[in-house]
Amino acid sequence: MQIDSYAQGVPCWSDVPCPNASAAGAFYSALLGWDVPEGNPDFGGYRSATLNDRTVAGLYEHNEGSPVVWATYFASDDADATAAEVEANGGVVMMPPMDVGPLGRMGVFVDPTGAVFGVWQAGEHKGAGVRDVPGAPCWNELITTDPAAAKAFYSAVFGWTWSASSGNEGYQEFIAAGMHCGGMMPKPEMMPAELPSHWGVYFTVADADAAAAQAVELGGELCVAPMDIPNVGRMAVVFDPNGAVFNVVALFPQAS
Repeated sequence: MQIDSYAQGVPCWSDVPCPNASAAGAFYSALLGWDVPEGNPDFGGYRSATLNDRTVAGLYEHNEGSPVVWATYFASDDADATAAEVEANGGVVMMPPMDVGPLGRMGVFVDPTGAVFGVWQAGEHKGAGVRDVPGAPCWNELITTDPAAAKAFYSAVFGWTWSASSGNEGYQEFIAAGMHCGGMMPKPEMMPAELPSHWGVYFTVADADAAAAQAVELGGELCVAPMDIPNVGRMAVVFDPNGAVFNVVALFPQAS
């Protein structure tokens, strides 16, 4: 569906740093059907990818030594007020709110469990202009070492409410602006101990098995093989050629 604005606390944007934005753009274009034009030099060459002329995600050249990870941003009516709420509830301000020209205002924070996230106060750039269709984002998910602390923090900062996910024990969905926008799960034991709490992004695909195979053909790596998630869809976890992890999911008809 097409989206022209986001309410407070709703995931609105995702982006990824990469050593070579052109090469990364080619990977995601082939896999997800994105158009990734050259970036605006006024904003460091940041590239806003589009799908059928609607924005979907961002790519940018990373600084040496920076982690190559997909970042999640939540809509904020007032980024400075959100920063204050983050600090008041045990989070850390990693990058204080700053203007990005006329596009909007952003800040980057760390929740009390160690997960990094951003907020976006929209100006000319509203966020992803399409969701829940093949090639577009559809879900954001927190994997955390302390679900109770994370739940209290995000509820206080964004006003989220929560719902247990049927068929997925231990999984909780957060509700913002009346919508089920994403989920939270305890960090699985199989994950490396040094891996911190983190946010992840899901992109919709028509066929998860085909998308996973194509990602490998394009130079990526399969992290978790395609599997069915009850009442949701069939998903896989993939590393892009630069090592950034993301999820692809073919939604079941009742979940789309």
